Amino acid sequence: MKKWRFVSVLFSVMFLFAMAATAAADTTYVVQWGDTLAAIARRFNTTYTAIAQANNILNPNLIYAGQTLIIPTGGGGTPPPPTPPPAPGPGTTYTVQPGDTLYRISLRFGVTVQAIAQANGIANVNIIYVGQVLQIPGGGTTPPPPAPGPTTMGLGGQTQSLGHPDLMNHAGMTWVKFQHKWAPGDDPGALAGAIQQGRSNGFKVLYSITGANVYPQPNSIDFNAFVNFVRGVASLAAPPDAIEIWNEMNIDFEWPAGQIDPASYVNNMLKPAYTAIKGVNSNVLVISGAPAPTGFDNGTNAWADNRYIAGMAAAGAASYMDCIGVHHNAGATAPGATSGHPGGSHYSWYYQATRDLYYNAFGGARQVCFTELGYLSGEGFGGLPANFSWAAGTSVAEQAQWLAEAYTLSANSGRVRLLIIYNVDFTLYDPNGDPQAGYAMLRPNGTCPACDSLSNVTP
Repeated sequence: MKKWRFVSVLFSVMFLFAMAATAAADTTYVVQWGDTLAAIARRFNTTYTAIAQANNILNPNLIYAGQTLIIPTGGGGTPPPPTPPPAPGPGTTYTVQPGDTLYRISLRFGVTVQAIAQANGIANVNIIYVGQVLQIPGGGTTPPPPAPGPTTMGLGGQTQSLGHPDLMNHAGMTWVKFQHKWAPGDDPGALAGAIQQGRSNGFKVLYSITGANVYPQPNSIDFNAFVNFVRGVASLAAPPDAIEIWNEMNIDFEWPAGQIDPASYVNNMLKPAYTAIKGVNSNVLVISGAPAPTGFDNGTNAWADNRYIAGMAAAGAASYMDCIGVHHNAGATAPGATSGHPGGSHYSWYYQATRDLYYNAFGGARQVCFTELGYLSGEGFGGLPANFSWAAGTSVAEQAQWLAEAYTLSANSGRVRLLIIYNVDFTLYDPNGDPQAGYAMLRPNGTCPACDSLSNVTP
């Protein structure tokens, strides 16, 4: 955070009086659906930067319906009534749907991204939101109706070897997630085989790219080398469909202790990685690294994920991602529940609270992508590790039911773009450490109840 320089008491008092006088002459405006800061500024004959400064808005592309803004007009009085949007003329209007991007909308109507942006006063072409009404210049083509909710969201599973594509297909999955533990000097081409394997089995591919070293030392992340690597991955002849930029960077297991900082992540990694990827292939979906869901926060070894994502938003992360990475892997209640978890009332224990926290942190400017969502069941194993005792009461039948419910809630919310289940078929089960296989849909006896439950709710 920036620290304010001290000024004289006299200057401070004069400044406060001046601000009070200005505020008395200003007016307010409640943001409506479809508004942009530029359009509001034109309505009140001011500038979008003046409104942003008056309201401490760090990113002028992030406002939301219902937000009350101070309008520094200097004149006061009753604000003019909202003017209707300009007549489309030879064009038409389009309401943004879940999963839309300005690029996809431009292709649908046969116009350019720049033309739509200019017609709607959009300063950053990467930021539109569900429900926003866009003026489409020229053409006049009526867009096709939006697809039903469940088909607008991708469903996939994380796997180590893609050994059971038949089960994944039965579950309705269309995505597969792989993870690469990157180190400087790695060859992007090493990922081509897994990508090809996923594609040949009919899946879109998400590659999560994170660091090879656990508990990395201070200043040990070579940001330039990492950015060059993801650029190389996006440049492959058959690149992945999506790339997740790092993993759980709010804890010292994945990011150097004492250097955990969302602004550093955004400015040193996410922003340059996004720019590099889009520079070589604009079709690759860029997902921000999902923080570890935790309430522990000592500022050195970990930041609570709610504080971390607020810092990401303040650093402008929404401009450098297509989707917000989220993990939810500590549930022990049905996804629709809001209480009853053995661990307590913290939001991270509950699906809906976690989903809405991440979505709302960015004002609805981006949908969320669950790059890990799973329910742990120790059934069929020799007991759970002590740190995972909260899942002791979860049966395999509940795991299957809850995964199907999580899918349905996600698909119908309009807030989720991608849901990756953790996991499909991991086999490692350490009763004293990491119970990965307890999360697996494929159980030790060879059955997959979750595959059947998901098949019943997926298209």
